[in-house]
Amino acid sequence: MSSNEKKTFNHIPLSVLDLAPINVGSNAGQSFKNSVELAQHVEKLGFNRYWLAEHHNMPGIASSATSVIIGHIASATNHIRVGSGGIMLPNHAPLVIAEQFGTLESLYPGRIDLGLGRAPGSDQATAYALRRTLQSTGDDFPAQVEELESFFDQGLAGRVRAFPGEGLDIPLWLLGSSGFSAKLAAEKGLPFSFASHFSNEYTLPAMQIYHQHFKPSKVLKEPYAMLGVNVIVAETDERAKWLATSQQQQMFDLMRGMPKQFQPPIDDLNAAWTIREQATFEEKLASTSTIVGSPETVKRKLESFIKDTRANEIIINSHIFHQEDRLRSYELVAEMMD
Repeated sequence: MSSNEKKTFNHIPLSVLDLAPINVGSNAGQSFKNSVELAQHVEKLGFNRYWLAEHHNMPGIASSATSVIIGHIASATNHIRVGSGGIMLPNHAPLVIAEQFGTLESLYPGRIDLGLGRAPGSDQATAYALRRTLQSTGDDFPAQVEELESFFDQGLAGRVRAFPGEGLDIPLWLLGSSGFSAKLAAEKGLPFSFASHFSNEYTLPAMQIYHQHFKPSKVLKEPYAMLGVNVIVAETDERAKWLATSQQQQMFDLMRGMPKQFQPPIDDLNAAWTIREQATFEEKLASTSTIVGSPETVKRKLESFIKDTRANEIIINSHIFHQEDRLRSYELVAEMMD
């Protein structure tokens, strides 16, 4: 199979979600170099798309200027689709996003995805710093999506038009961690991506809503859902669990409201946390879709997840400290593909 053919797992495509982690003692420049290396690596392995997430005010995540990084990744790759997972639309004027992604699509035709979320991707103070007002909330997200769509649709063009942007065919995805965006995506006949990697308890209800309410559109005749999963693979279950302690530390720091740069793995999480903190964290971890282990363990659990959810595509977040282990994890996933 050539690198231009999309490999699949259980007959569905696999994609990559990158938060561009900044390792402790490193910087954003190195993070972006690592992202380019990873994107080139997974492109050769046959992954379908490479998405970057918008986050702000987090010292361990470098993908805040998401559209800029999308362009950087697209320029360093050849055919893999590159996009946002996602752009937090309430943080931006829809016209600006239309122009940014119109520019990206003009530079890299047929390769750009625009995934849209309604959360701020930050805390309230940061949201205010981004918007200068908090009048724009998730409640007006449907109207913002319609406004954005109008800038791409020549037939809906008004007095203000997006150049570049107008008339371009840029796939819009709605992203969500609850039923709100699932229903909106269904009603608009758009593809839907659900954040199972941090909101797994709502995955099945959201998928049910999406399938029950789906209305065919000029974009899709049938529902198409991509689900996020945290996956960390190593040669043994023990090593994979050790690598996963970096992501667990990050989750715990976010839970405490004290985000840090991405930390290396540690041998004993129990020594770092109190019993009460461990119990709180275990409850939080249970709400995520996280699969950690050897190739045999991960394949079994991923197959079960796909069967249970009826996912059309899986997007994998492998938050691993050492770059060589991160690359290897995606290699091992690729070896599971048909």
